[in-house]
Amino acid sequence: MNKKNRILLLFPDGVGIRNYLYSDVFKGREKELIVLHAFDAKTEEAVKEITKIQNFQSIPKYTESLKEKFLRELICLSRLKYNAKLVDNKTILTNWKTNHKGFFKKFFYKFIEIASYGFTSYENILRLEKLYQKSIRTTSFYSEVRKNLLSIAPEKIFCSHQRGVECAPIFAVAQDLGIETITVIYSWDNLPKARMALKADKYLVWSDYMKKELELYYPEIKKEQIFITGTPQFECYLKSENIIPKKEFYERYNLDSDKKIICYSGDDVLTCPDDPQYLDDLANEIVLNGLEKDYQILLRRCPVDISGRFESIIKKHTTLIKQAPPLWNFEPNSNWTTIYPLPEDVKLLVSTVYYSEIVVNLGSTMAFDFGMFQKPCIYINYDQENKVNPNWSVKTIYQFQHFKSMQYPNAVIWWNNKEDLKNLIKQESNEIAMVNWKETVLSDYKNASNKIKTSLI
Repeated sequence: MNKKNRILLLFPDGVGIRNYLYSDVFKGREKELIVLHAFDAKTEEAVKEITKIQNFQSIPKYTESLKEKFLRELICLSRLKYNAKLVDNKTILTNWKTNHKGFFKKFFYKFIEIASYGFTSYENILRLEKLYQKSIRTTSFYSEVRKNLLSIAPEKIFCSHQRGVECAPIFAVAQDLGIETITVIYSWDNLPKARMALKADKYLVWSDYMKKELELYYPEIKKEQIFITGTPQFECYLKSENIIPKKEFYERYNLDSDKKIICYSGDDVLTCPDDPQYLDDLANEIVLNGLEKDYQILLRRCPVDISGRFESIIKKHTTLIKQAPPLWNFEPNSNWTTIYPLPEDVKLLVSTVYYSEIVVNLGSTMAFDFGMFQKPCIYINYDQENKVNPNWSVKTIYQFQHFKSMQYPNAVIWWNNKEDLKNLIKQESNEIAMVNWKETVLSDYKNASNKIKTSLI
């Protein structure tokens, strides 16, 4: 292997595998790649087989010191407060969790909240950043990573997620050794959340909109460090081989070929605690309006939701609701490092979108997935009378900063009252408005892999 061309791929968890190892980003360069990861042995072997990359090294055991954690969390809260004022949006502060359990945690985070009042200016936030960067360079983890990187001697390090806690000291080592560091911004809602712990030489963003966000929230980052590449996660829709033959797909998921499919796309428990009630509303309204002879529901739950909270609703509507569970590796009692999508899930997702008539969802990027095939998306926009969490509301969800990217609200269809469903499922969203929103958020997603390759050269 030519050390000059060696790239170290840093995967702090498994969620980025689909976007960066199943796509074309690193295809043809497998011999030059080394994956530095936090997977268990079983996951490592599976990913080796799937990707054909054979060089893997585990991230050394990382235990964050109390000082590091304090500084990192204080930076986060101080930035959240700063960002909320910067864009006049208080919902940004909902990213700071306050429901901590145990006396020490409650005391620890209360102390951080008190301390944050002394760091309201951006200059003081940058001082905290310098203290944090200094702190992560004094640990045994830093020393161990330094030895490893000297041995591996990569030319560049590419990180699949900007918020991995252990990634900050790894990037610090790399920069101290003169190794070029590159990170992606993983998702469209990440930047206002103030969880970018690491400092990189290059930042790869989805679009000009995201570039402006990065410049706004992190003005210390120079413009020439930011590269608009798009994201590879939507390239799978361009490949016809990802569509499962109709007969096979319908038989596998017990679907009626004479009925149209309404996809209900679930969120995780925290994002939408009332998901099962909304699914129940959807099913009830279809029955009440005599639409079950024309429609069936296909549930695709959030890949990391194994709560079983939909089971009672599925049993209640057993002939109406079918399931297409995401094909992810998810071991019982596992953590994020062992959770990853299987290659077959790419085909399942693409086929679900292709064969469905419409998707019902609470504010996720599934609107863009369905937009790839010009399929409309219904966004849930009313609260349940008996909410699981009385403090949760859709009114807060759609005020989140990343929804400011939606210039025209008719890019999606809004389900404002459950009784409106009959008319909504036959309605079409404004295709021009969706194309505009898609271009704003995703930019040139069709060439993302090639643009990322170019940014690595």
